[in-house]
Amino acid sequence: MNTVHYPRLGDQAIWHTLSNGLPVCVIPKQGYSRKYAMFATRYGGMDMRFEKDGEWLDTPAGIAHYLEHKMFDTAEGNALQELAKNGAEPNAFTSNAMTAYYYDSTEHFFENLKILLSFVSVPYFTDESVAKEQGIIGQEIGMIEDNPEWQVYKNLMQCLYEKSPARVPVAGSVESISHITAQTLYDCHKVFYTPSNMCLVVVGDVEAEEVYRLAEEVLPKERGSEICRDYGEDEVPVPRHKEYCEEMEVSMPTFLVGFKCPNAPQGMERMRNNVIGDLACDILMGDSSPLFARLYSEGLVNGSFGCAYDLLPGVAYVYAGGDSNDPVAVKEAILAEAQRLVKEGIEEDYYQRVRRAVFGTSIKSLNSFESIAVSMVEGCFNGFDAYRFPEVFDSISKQDLIDFIRDHICEESAALSVIKPKEAE
Repeated sequence: MNTVHYPRLGDQAIWHTLSNGLPVCVIPKQGYSRKYAMFATRYGGMDMRFEKDGEWLDTPAGIAHYLEHKMFDTAEGNALQELAKNGAEPNAFTSNAMTAYYYDSTEHFFENLKILLSFVSVPYFTDESVAKEQGIIGQEIGMIEDNPEWQVYKNLMQCLYEKSPARVPVAGSVESISHITAQTLYDCHKVFYTPSNMCLVVVGDVEAEEVYRLAEEVLPKERGSEICRDYGEDEVPVPRHKEYCEEMEVSMPTFLVGFKCPNAPQGMERMRNNVIGDLACDILMGDSSPLFARLYSEGLVNGSFGCAYDLLPGVAYVYAGGDSNDPVAVKEAILAEAQRLVKEGIEEDYYQRVRRAVFGTSIKSLNSFESIAVSMVEGCFNGFDAYRFPEVFDSISKQDLIDFIRDHICEESAALSVIKPKEAE
């Protein structure tokens, strides 16, 4: 076991790698009655092409999300119901880069942990249940595609990227999931749901040794093979399309402007890059920025406006948007403000105020057991220690933010996605 102390956070993390290669992290929270467990695999919506037994496989879009839905099926019934009987609150999610299964409970924690580890590691599919799920997930996809906020994001990703699977929705399409069979799910589970490709995080007042002992007892003994993944050819710096507009049943236009950024390296540099990107977005166009105040006072944006920097496998981008009657004017204002900050610099009092707010919000998020677990899993999969956030944050200078804005927030890297109201026939 390796115990790491974090004096600035008042926490510690106890890491241990099991004999089968599974990294396990326990975050002790003495005195808390609530306990939380997350069992995740580095397998997400973008992992559609990979090597198995020396052969490259192309799998249907949406299969990681589909597999997440089916993993709760067991030979005895349904794991969700079993966990709920024990007073647990279970759930799962699939992102571009990972799939995670989790629960929290105040009682029967280790009994619930055994259920979690068992159903995630031992798949049970039948052709009949897989076919039935297609209708359920198809309805879910239909509902998402009717959502303007989702549609404007999907269109932006397809503007930004030509070859990266980031342009493909995590849930896939009704057509793509129609090609998923029980055998396809078994194949993907065999490749990606192996201990060395997964991570277990437990947060709460528990004995770390008991967590490790139970995981060793329940989980497969084999590590699993190294996984070769293909996220497409390297993208060119410029977007595939500059603009895309679609009509839907909305009362006013909703938009996203995106800026295509280079991919970030793995390890602590990736974490640092992520912090720089988020902080630069807040400085440039966050809800306390001069730009936001001006756009809001002019009626160009409302409270729906937001911005962020996102890192996915092989790609990275900045996006900002919300509702606006003039998305083009907002995009031009963002570009102009970026040029101004690069030329004139960032006012010191404002810079320090935003730094304090961002730091406080980030530290506060670590009070959430779920946020802790997600952060530790992401760090495990990408080679950084999420609890080193204070040291990383301290290393970032004003010049780092100006450099980021200068290099990435420019017309050459920009794309605009707009959903506008349907015109009356």
